Amino acid sequence: MLQEDQKDTEDRQNALSMESVVKTFGKVRAVDGVDIHIKDGERVALLGENGAGKSTTIRIISGLMRPDSGMVRIYGFRPSSVDAKRYIGYLPEDASPYLNLSIRENLDYIGTIRKTENLQEKIEFFLDLLGLKSVEKQKPLTLSRGNRQKLCLALSIIHGPRFAIMDEPLNYLDIPTQEKVFQYFEKMNATFLISTHILSIARRLTEKVIILSSGKKVWEGKITELEELKGETKSIETIVSELMRNVP
Repeated sequence: MLQEDQKDTEDRQNALSMESVVKTFGKVRAVDGVDIHIKDGERVALLGENGAGKSTTIRIISGLMRPDSGMVRIYGFRPSSVDAKRYIGYLPEDASPYLNLSIRENLDYIGTIRKTENLQEKIEFFLDLLGLKSVEKQKPLTLSRGNRQKLCLALSIIHGPRFAIMDEPLNYLDIPTQEKVFQYFEKMNATFLISTHILSIARRLTEKVIILSSGKKVWEGKITELEELKGETKSIETIVSELMRNVP
């Protein structure tokens, strides 16, 4: 009983506790016995090639998909629970806002649902930060792909989430906007899990890396440890590629 109580306490202290999670689609094991533990305040990148299981893992963690087996907890709560969702800010890959609402209306609606403090100030801030002020009355279908991504990014963090879960957050963004987002993320007092296949984004936004390949976790450690593995003759990209191929 003492061990169980201790584990419950650890789960509540961790932003994410994920153990032995499996998810299959037909004969394909998209997630194959993955364990991930992220402490409150950590910033973690989920790396992997296309089809590695990153997006499926992110959907399971965010509560949008149930695993076939295994355990997932967000600060001790099931991801699909109301309690867990209070902590989460989720940005899926190729996210879509409400198409019948303008940019400002999307921000107002989601911000209200998420009970965002000083909502109108937050809306003005994100419109200015992301260069959306001039198109705030437009609906998403009239926007460029980059501006739609800016809106979805703002929607995912307008409420100041304690745990930001993001799948390729910088997709379609121009370089000046990427730099603004980098700087804003650095100031956020939040835990981050960022799924990406771009190593430079992981190096800029996070301190820890988890590498998936063919649905399995094949490596976990700090980015500084990856740097040490490369030595003088290999690039860090080469090391990551070799780790992805090293699937049992």
